[in-house]
Amino acid sequence: MSQESSKTEVTAAILIIGDEILSGRTKDKNIGAIADVLTEVGIDLREVRIVPDVMDEIVDAVNALRARYTYLFTSGGIGPTHDDITADSVAKAFGVGIDVDERARAMLLERHRPEDLNEARLRMARIPFGADLIANPISKAPGFRIGNVHVMAGVPQIMNAMLEEIRPTLTSNAPVISETIEAGAIPEGNFAGALGTIAAAHGGVSIGSYPSMTAEGFRNRIVVRGRDAEAVAAARAAIEAMLEPLRG
Repeated sequence: MSQESSKTEVTAAILIIGDEILSGRTKDKNIGAIADVLTEVGIDLREVRIVPDVMDEIVDAVNALRARYTYLFTSGGIGPTHDDITADSVAKAFGVGIDVDERARAMLLERHRPEDLNEARLRMARIPFGADLIANPISKAPGFRIGNVHVMAGVPQIMNAMLEEIRPTLTSNAPVISETIEAGAIPEGNFAGALGTIAAAHGGVSIGSYPSMTAEGFRNRIVVRGRDAEAVAAARAAIEAMLEPLRG
């Protein structure tokens, strides 16, 4: 069980785009990678959506999420094939045109000979008007940023490289402090009520209980997260005191 902390200033959402993710053919690796970076930077990830390669669904999701959160990070659908429609969809969401961007063409020429820039490859140079480019040091085909939306590749290695290009530009909250309390084999039912009372009394932090099965058997961890060191420490002390008589 968990109780979220109070609202924070800088928030984010992730939009994963691709039929292959929804079908299960491709196992997504990008959500966790983006979440890790956002946690390191100090940005609160609030929502993740996965949508198919359908323009209207991409447009609706982009408009909903970019209005709700400080940042939106998308992954997938900016390649050379017919079903790579993310760039067109983002352009439609913002109500702007899209065409081959000469900056993006120049990036592609770092990898391809001019005669090899066929129509398919040039699709990867089509950028919505007014967008800034996100460099791609691996395959050169860029991502882009328009408004608060960052559009990145779906291939994990390339997405990770783009994410590192983005990282220095992000505004963040204060870093999150995380404390883990080992509850051992104590069942959640033995402390759930008391933990809820502690969570209510320490509204400035997030408190979660996370059971798991390990090689040694059932184990439970309680995690306290927050941006105020004193508040985190106070919540941890209260949880430790609550658990002490249950440890046996």
